[in-house]
Amino acid sequence: ASLPAVASWLTHAEATRRIVRDNYGDLPPDRMLAAAIEENVLVQLENLRTLPAVASRLAKGDLHLHGWVYKIETGEVFAFDPATGQFVPLAAYHYPTSEAAVRRRTAAAI
Repeated sequence: ASLPAVASWLTHAEATRRIVRDNYGDLPPDRMLAAAIEENVLVQLENLRTLPAVASRLAKGDLHLHGWVYKIETGEVFAFDPATGQFVPLAAYHYPTSEAAVRRRTAAAI
């Protein structure tokens, strides 16, 4: 209550908190923390998609969103792979190309 700006900022984590509580409550604390980190990345990607400027650029194929997790203990970077629904090592991640971007490049080449 004495830090209203912090309280307001923390409301952005409410969706992640509920997802973790409802789906990962049986995990040990270290695995629950990892799940919370990964779920928060996905929630924030969804939040970005609701912004009109982002939605417009995504529809045009001018923008691609990527969800990454940096593991500070090891220096590893993991990317969310929509095809598998999992975070995979960045070196193994193949960036998807949107159909809109392919159509735009094809039209420009013609």
